[in-house]
Amino acid sequence: MRRSTVAMIVLAGGLVLLALELAHGIWRNGADARARGERAELVRTLGLSDLALFTEARYTRHPTQADLFTPFQDTPLSLEHFPTGSLISPPRDFGPSGRFATEHEK
Repeated sequence: MRRSTVAMIVLAGGLVLLALELAHGIWRNGADARARGERAELVRTLGLSDLALFTEARYTRHPTQADLFTPFQDTPLSLEHFPTGSLISPPRDFGPSGRFATEHEK
């Protein structure tokens, strides 16, 4: 058997597995819709907080519950310790024209 034939068999097998995974995902999406609705109702009833996005620093785990100065605990010009800090943007109302600036002027 030629190498190209083996490569095509492996590629075809991978495509079949990919198609099966996609079919399984579509099938489970319909089957899990009721359970997702129940979980959403539970979150709404209990008033649970945001999902923990990352596991590194506390200001990247729950961005809505973090202090604004937390990333700069060492010094304001310190480098980011955790790579996920560069994936989360600051709050929309942060900056000179935002809510945080007007609160400190009062």
